[in-house]
Amino acid sequence: MNNNTVVEKIVDYIETHINEDLSLDKIAKALNYSKFYIARIFTEETKCTLYKYIQGCRLSLAAQKLVETEQPIVEIAYEAHYDSQQAFTLAFKQLYECTPNIYRKNGVFYPKQSKICMMGSFHGYSFMYHLAGGKLAA
Repeated sequence: MNNNTVVEKIVDYIETHINEDLSLDKIAKALNYSKFYIARIFTEETKCTLYKYIQGCRLSLAAQKLVETEQPIVEIAYEAHYDSQQAFTLAFKQLYECTPNIYRKNGVFYPKQSKICMMGSFHGYSFMYHLAGGKLAA
């Protein structure tokens, strides 16, 4: 199995279980790989750590909820696996460059973590493709 296939399996697992606790140990056990192997392969292939990818996915889901629902920000923060609204606001502001309240008022959702870029090759030619939802995207 090549590294890209392993990354696809990791992304599929994360997206399927995004609302659960996602520790490196849990992901590795579910996919029958060592946690050191999946952490190394994911970072090498995507130039992003597993933790940052999961955080980005959760913050993108939170951003969508901010725009599409009237759910209180504190509830969205807890659903995104933050222990406090303050911690959520800090992480959200670092990624989206505004507070969740301002983002909600702007009313336009745009995901910050939607695709993983990977390099591939075919018959000696290199190409870049995006992994979205565990599937190849144009």
